[in-house]
Amino acid sequence: MGMPRKLKGFNLFQNGENFVGQVTEVTLPKLTRKMEDWQGGGMSGPIKVDFGQEAIQLEWTCGGFMKSVLQQYGITKHDGVLLRFAGGYQSEDSTGVDAIEIVIKGRHSEIDAGTAKTKEDTAFKVTTAASYYKLTVNGEEVIELDFVNMIEKINGNDLLASLRQALGL
Repeated sequence: MGMPRKLKGFNLFQNGENFVGQVTEVTLPKLTRKMEDWQGGGMSGPIKVDFGQEAIQLEWTCGGFMKSVLQQYGITKHDGVLLRFAGGYQSEDSTGVDAIEIVIKGRHSEIDAGTAKTKEDTAFKVTTAASYYKLTVNGEEVIELDFVNMIEKINGNDLLASLRQALGL
């Protein structure tokens, strides 16, 4: 049976800069497949046709003003910002901790500096649109999505290898 693994601590890095103590919340990327209904002649109902991965983004909130984040705004390369989320997950029936790492490459699509009010808590919110995503659990690569290079690896199986070959890539 077992207990659920809960996040016990995390950190976020931007281009190698350690944001320890500055990031209050991270909304991890949602993985969603683009699916369309298909029902051909002779079929009694529709099936979903998989057209690949939808857009990926990471949203994160800092406790205050972040100059180094603002300096990355408007970067022209699709993968100009590297973010690494490192989290430690643990269940209440184990002393072990699972190391979860999410790496995304992209660029900041939105920066919300919040409200300016003296002696009040401030929030500095960032949305980063990704062109690359990798999820690693305890050092084992589970998912890698590289949109520009047409790579979708799930548990080491590259789902797009045959399609790349058919396209001469």
